[in-house]
Amino acid sequence: MKSSSVARVGLIAALYLSITYFLIPISFGAIQLRLAEALTVLPILYPEAVPALFIGVLLSNALFGGLGLVDIVVGSLTTLVAAIITYRFRHSIIAYLSPIVLNAFIISIYLHLLAGLPYWLTVVSIGLSQAIVVFGLGYPLIWYLRKYIEK
Repeated sequence: MKSSSVARVGLIAALYLSITYFLIPISFGAIQLRLAEALTVLPILYPEAVPALFIGVLLSNALFGGLGLVDIVVGSLTTLVAAIITYRFRHSIIAYLSPIVLNAFIISIYLHLLAGLPYWLTVVSIGLSQAIVVFGLGYPLIWYLRKYIEK
């Protein structure tokens, strides 16, 4: 891995962690708007974003989350799988949908089991918040990076 790629891994992970930290009140729970999730589309342009997102979520959930090991492990692995899918299907709408769908359905399982939240209502809530962040912030981020940075 080139030094610029290693630096990008650190930068993306640190950005994810920082954004989550500064917005803790809205970043966790069934009703959340984790703005750091806008970064989940970065594998479209940068393959090194895959491990970076995994690290960012792992650290965020470990340091700030309240659901313990399940959230740390399952939340991080969900992001890792979504990032891999995003990278693999980077030329397709699937790239944007994978973090939305996977987070909505998988995170809702353990929120239901650990916190007693209603599963389908949680799926809708997380799915909607993910869609807002991915399409409202992530899509414009990719557009900007393609237009102004990647030239």
